[in-house]
Amino acid sequence: MSVLPLNLTPGTWNLDAAHTEIGFSVRHAAIARTRGRFTADSGVLTVGETLEDSKLEVTIDVASVDTSNEGRDEHLRSADFFDTETYPKAHFVSTKITGEGSDLTVEGEFTLRGTTKPLTLNIDFAGVVDDPMGATRTGGEATADFSRKEFGLTWNAALEAGGVLVADKVNLQIDAEFVKADA
Repeated sequence: MSVLPLNLTPGTWNLDAAHTEIGFSVRHAAIARTRGRFTADSGVLTVGETLEDSKLEVTIDVASVDTSNEGRDEHLRSADFFDTETYPKAHFVSTKITGEGSDLTVEGEFTLRGTTKPLTLNIDFAGVVDDPMGATRTGGEATADFSRKEFGLTWNAALEAGGVLVADKVNLQIDAEFVKADA
């Protein structure tokens, strides 16, 4: 049985979307990374007496994609990529949380573009603090890699020198904060 990280207490912790960023990067033209981010729509961390009794669930507003290039963002929202008219949200729900201290692993099911696949988040747990307004906060950083093709994101273009315009491997970088719900 895994004990809870230091100062993390059982209960409901709501995602603080204003202090959360879900970022991604993908290799472009085989030479550089293109980065973007999404807005977290909602999320709940339900902490049990042990890590095994705990659960994480997050919904992402996929139409909020922002790569600092409006033309690219519109292409990403189209049926070539996310098809946000049909699939406006992505969803992650944990199936298992393990770890020790600040190093945690959250295994779960990730649904993107109507396809659900396993996804493992590697968490660097940052701890628990009481803020000046009286709220108790927790959070940390998470990373994961996945194949975009596994989620039906197959659009691409061949490069003259060989290779393709958009790599298959997507790297997620998440900075998240949760606020303890009032008892």
